[in-house]
Amino acid sequence: MAIGGQQREIKEFNYVLKVGLFEANVVAINPDKEEYEKKKLGRPLEENEELEYLSESEEGNQKLRIDVYVEDVNDKPEEGENKRRYKIAYFLENKERENKDATKKQYINSVGVTAWADSPNNLPEWFVGEAGHERDYRVANSGEEELYTFLTSWLGKLDLRGPDAELELDWKKLMKGNVKELKDQIDGDFNSTFLALATVRVKESPEGIKEYQSVYNKVFFPVYTMRNFRLVDYDNDEQLKKLEEKGKKAKFWEKLVLQLKGEYGCRDLFVLKPLMDYDAESFVAASSEPMAEDDASY
Repeated sequence: MAIGGQQREIKEFNYVLKVGLFEANVVAINPDKEEYEKKKLGRPLEENEELEYLSESEEGNQKLRIDVYVEDVNDKPEEGENKRRYKIAYFLENKERENKDATKKQYINSVGVTAWADSPNNLPEWFVGEAGHERDYRVANSGEEELYTFLTSWLGKLDLRGPDAELELDWKKLMKGNVKELKDQIDGDFNSTFLALATVRVKESPEGIKEYQSVYNKVFFPVYTMRNFRLVDYDNDEQLKKLEEKGKKAKFWEKLVLQLKGEYGCRDLFVLKPLMDYDAESFVAASSEPMAEDDASY
């Protein structure tokens, strides 16, 4: 056996964890290895490491992970460096979405809006459209609701209220790993920036508690709402009570705040303030719950 040559240089990937809201711009979607390394989208990849997005569930259903890379528009990097990048992950499965007791299914229409019903005949009018302007719809698949929530924020220049509006991806192509329809929208006519929420995910491992950078993938805000998060402390319990008391009178971003803070909201560590360095000591308790399947551990 002969072993020789130079020792491979291993560079440490230093990454200060962040929490809070930042203005995000999409720079890549499901990149191949060449694009990933060229754009410096994350930690350096190992020599033989490949980026795999397709997989299969235990039931034999096709699954696809969609990695959306965004940059912090307002980051001010050193000369020659990129603005800070984050990954937002989505997890799709070729499986119709229904509730636990299989009495209702989730439907999705031609502009990416979803609704639950026990029968297509009981879908609400705001979902199917008015007479003469009906929208096509079908049963939604697992993960589509979250993906289309992101798309409506990212493609914010697309007027979805118009009778001729469409926002519908080719599901069959998508589940073969073909994300060209998404890639084509990067820097496209409908592309816009949006507020994303940087979070810290906490996971228990044999080596102890580990913390990971993440971005919440279910709620986004228009950029102009940042002024509200600068002026109002939405992390304050008394402020949240005031929002709850508003009921239907609450602004749409206030309803999103309640969604984030609610029982089924974000389980990661976060603050509803402009982006800042993460300080573990500032959080009273760090969750050690194992990651769910719809996490970045997919």
